[in-house]
Amino acid sequence: MTSESRMFSVVTRTWNPVTGCPHNCTYCWARKMATTRLRHLERYRDGFVSRLNEEEFREKFNGGFIFVSSMGDLFAYTVPDGWIIKVIEHVKKFPEATFLFLTKNPARYLNFDFPENAILGATIETDRDEIARRLSRAPLPSARIEAMAKVRGRKFVSVEPILNFTDSFPEKIERIGPAMVYVGYDNYNNRLPEPSLERTRKLISELSKFTAVHEKTIRRAWWEQL
Repeated sequence: MTSESRMFSVVTRTWNPVTGCPHNCTYCWARKMATTRLRHLERYRDGFVSRLNEEEFREKFNGGFIFVSSMGDLFAYTVPDGWIIKVIEHVKKFPEATFLFLTKNPARYLNFDFPENAILGATIETDRDEIARRLSRAPLPSARIEAMAKVRGRKFVSVEPILNFTDSFPEKIERIGPAMVYVGYDNYNNRLPEPSLERTRKLISELSKFTAVHEKTIRRAWWEQL
């Protein structure tokens, strides 16, 4: 548990009832942390595998914005339905708090009923499947976009770390109908296939026409700095 999160500006606390993820994204800071600096902790003794942390259900929340499972993907295929239901039931006990969920497998959102104090998010760092396929085992961006367009309730999209995208990317995000979109570059020098700063600025301008855009790390692409 931490008092703040680098992930999103509105977050006041993080809560990790489920940790770990099988997506194996090459740029995942959480996996690197779990297998290095945090590897001595019980929950990471077997690596970055999906794990239910029973002790986390003793936590109580008095308002605020709570980022759920910052150290994993609660909706990965390796997470049983029962774990997700247990998390949702705990969330329902604290209607005065707002809980932010984030996944790369948003199709599973459609299988559960969420309370009004939940905001459902998806990481969609590009709309080019061929790029994502090289960097991650997660469901492809095209599948994430389609799933999020079907999700009901309050939604947000995280375009981070931003990767090269097509000209129709803004339209695809608009179909989702997010209340907010976060946009940011990689913070960990992974030398990803990034768009130019000019192109990212144009994307932000287009997104701002229909949603609230929160800028995170905005800089020149690494290759522009050479």
